[in-house]
Amino acid sequence: MATFKTIAQPSEGLYKEKGSKFLAFALPIETEEQVKAFIAQKRKEHHQAVHVCSAFRIGADHQLFRASDDGEPSNSAGPPILGQIQAFDLTNIMIAVVRYYGGTNLGVGGLISAYRSAAKEALMSAEIVEREESIIYEFTCSYAQMPSVMTFLKKERIEVLHTEMGLNCSFKIVLIKAKASLLIESLQSLI
Repeated sequence: MATFKTIAQPSEGLYKEKGSKFLAFALPIETEEQVKAFIAQKRKEHHQAVHVCSAFRIGADHQLFRASDDGEPSNSAGPPILGQIQAFDLTNIMIAVVRYYGGTNLGVGGLISAYRSAAKEALMSAEIVEREESIIYEFTCSYAQMPSVMTFLKKERIEVLHTEMGLNCSFKIVLIKAKASLLIESLQSLI
């Protein structure tokens, strides 16, 4: 059974330097789509901010990761944020740092320090937990099957990432890898 460390729920951090404010937001995630949606949300909420720099890492094997400087000098924002995720040995997490410019240039060294410090603040205030490796499973059922599917998901405490109600009901769920085949088999018997 493979386990990994992540954060239990969203957390925040704040770092100030020479009038600039760096607001850090850490979020537990399962997919890259969640990263894109979260960054878009932060851009909308903080439309007057100069930059929304970010980094994420997904998977128990730590193989899927990215860092974005979002217009800051190369490697001055995203990599320091990613460095904090690595330093805490976390995965299935993203951190977005929103920068409000304070009128004084910090230089590359100052930016690296500020983004690193803001990310660290968000992680220091987070509850770090150990989780079992999971997979994402997608399925569709009819409206008639929906009550039994919902009862099953609730009984098994299965996390639902996304639902879509169209002609049928589509679900995207998270399953513990070690139990996935048994849970999928049980679920398929309902639909």
